[in-house]
Amino acid sequence: MTVLTPTRGGIRSAWNAIAPRYDQVTTPMNQLFAEEALLRVDLGPGVRLLDVACGSGALAIPAARRGARVTAVDLAPEMIERLIARACAERLPAVTGREMNGESLEFPDDTFDVTASQNGISLFSDLKAGLREAVRVTKPGGAVLIIAFGSPYRAEFTAFLLGALRAAVPGFTPPINPTSLPFQLADPDRFRRELAGAGLTDVRVETTTWEMTCRSTDHLWDAVTASNPISAQLTGQLAAEQQSEVKRVLAGMLRERSGGTPEAVLSNEMNIGVGRRP
Repeated sequence: MTVLTPTRGGIRSAWNAIAPRYDQVTTPMNQLFAEEALLRVDLGPGVRLLDVACGSGALAIPAARRGARVTAVDLAPEMIERLIARACAERLPAVTGREMNGESLEFPDDTFDVTASQNGISLFSDLKAGLREAVRVTKPGGAVLIIAFGSPYRAEFTAFLLGALRAAVPGFTPPINPTSLPFQLADPDRFRRELAGAGLTDVRVETTTWEMTCRSTDHLWDAVTASNPISAQLTGQLAAEQQSEVKRVLAGMLRERSGGTPEAVLSNEMNIGVGRRP
């Protein structure tokens, strides 16, 4: 199986393609973790927050609920459209969205009180550029908050799918490994070095657990395949009978985890990094 070539146009198209399902399935789950992660920075009325690689608002919407004036940027315009729709539905006028490359932000220096990103900058092919830009546009004394996946071996929502693929598809070789983009900040020590190297002080990285409740096999399937173009492409290449077999294996794995009940709780290691702009 092949994976997506990480060109900018290809990345934009890939995220646009999954935006409807991402908004429906992934964003509501990610919001729950973002709400907890945002407690690590000062928010409130008048605080200007930039959400980089915002998706459809998992972090931006909770920040706006707390009174922040949110600017959200993403390379995929389909994500921005859904973000604005969410903000309008919740009557959050202090949310604006723009299509923009997070590795080269179109904002002046020292613009925002807080710059944040949930599983966004941590996926950039040029991670250092993304972090430098986040620091550059943050005001002196302001905070940068980065949420990233921890160890791939302790991310059960992907591990379950990959395990089912190995069991159901002969010759399957997973493209996700400890050096792949989604996990490049999995090592807390490297995470700290990257934040400090980008110019932040008072850096701290906390490893925590995001518990995800899967209501059914289809819910887990939708959650994983809608979360990232890599997963969407992998499963999209499967024949119908292969997909059925993978889901059958997944159902057995979930029943084993839950003791036979319909719902199962999967644990995922997450890293939350915070630093101060000097």
